[in-house]
Amino acid sequence: MKSLNIGIIGLGNVGTGLIRCLANNRKIIMSKSDREISVAAICAKNKNKKREIDIENLKWVQDPYDITDDKEIDLVVELIGGEENPAKSIVEKSLLNKKHVVTANKALIAKHGHYLALLAEEQNVCLNFEAAVAGAIPIIKAIKESLSGNAISKVYGVINGTCNYILTQMEKENKEYTEVFKKAQQLGFVEKDPELDVGGIDTAHKISILASCAFGTRINFENVLINGIQNISLVDIKNADSMGYKIKLMALALRSDDGIIQEVEPCLVPKDNIFGKLEGGTNLVMVEGDFSDRTYYMGPGAGSCPTASAVVADIIDIANGKKSSVFGINANLLKLPINKKKDFPASFYLRFLLIDEPGTLAQLSSILGKYKISINRMNQLEHIGETAPILIVTHPTTKNLLYPAIDEISQLNICKNEPVIIKIEEF
Repeated sequence: MKSLNIGIIGLGNVGTGLIRCLANNRKIIMSKSDREISVAAICAKNKNKKREIDIENLKWVQDPYDITDDKEIDLVVELIGGEENPAKSIVEKSLLNKKHVVTANKALIAKHGHYLALLAEEQNVCLNFEAAVAGAIPIIKAIKESLSGNAISKVYGVINGTCNYILTQMEKENKEYTEVFKKAQQLGFVEKDPELDVGGIDTAHKISILASCAFGTRINFENVLINGIQNISLVDIKNADSMGYKIKLMALALRSDDGIIQEVEPCLVPKDNIFGKLEGGTNLVMVEGDFSDRTYYMGPGAGSCPTASAVVADIIDIANGKKSSVFGINANLLKLPINKKKDFPASFYLRFLLIDEPGTLAQLSSILGKYKISINRMNQLEHIGETAPILIVTHPTTKNLLYPAIDEISQLNICKNEPVIIKIEEF
């Protein structure tokens, strides 16, 4: 049988990891593939850049569109990233030329996944993106294949290793966010645009993709509610620890009879829970189905080798002629989901910095009472000059009630900073 000729566009961490994996594990890969997999061409910005791999024996192409137009290439691997061109046009042209595509580009799939899925299915080729979510963890396959007989109601997890690393190190090193963030940047853990990581956007891309695969709906990234970790302070981490919790950036996709919720936000989770014990760059995803109950998937969520591992798995599937609908259901049947209007009750951790003067707490309590928000516990922390940090834990309430109350409190003269709001998750 004719070999599967692949063209690789992008030789960053994942691209170099892919070439290394294909070379080092060639015998293993050949034993699991019906066709020999051959790297027919490679392309990146700079041929002379120092890399940890030898590319001398590989065909170098300067223009990526020479790969998309090459009739001898069967599959294009897009590893340059970004939600728009050139990544979008490279994938689009490859599909139009009836080439299979494998990508690790979560931003592209979150933004244009439905359009590209329609195109792939129209051209009768594969568009695989296991590597776009949670690195080496086969979460896309698990949802689309292993759990395909289930009505999935919930996908929940820690799917950004950078944020988990920062929060973990803040506690371990007893350092504030800005200091640990700078260290993470120096170690190369943070995206060129840091907002993608710490602002929760990367996590939102991923949960919108998982929601589409899990619920059989079109990707709805624009309606993910996103809060990052930039406002988390060391004092919040210490307060959480004293209460028996850890702070994690959690992603949630939940389906009920009246619509779906997609959220990315820091949460307090019990420290003895599986999520609370999660450290460093490890990812963990929980999927809840009606027959499967809760299943958990844990492993390295990023990095050269883990992500390359997922790319290779997608390539082997295509070499074996394995083809399925891009999101598990024919793209023509995917409909935009209805956004759930009612949110579920939860307790919240609130931290305010207020002017220390008579009547301050009365004003605060009055507004919370106005919105029927009951205080479970309140603690005044050590004074900072003429201000007093106030910690409040609420009884279960909803965001529909809490957020208007916080907005009103923020506008008072007594409030000297943006209040910190962290949902408390009990499992």
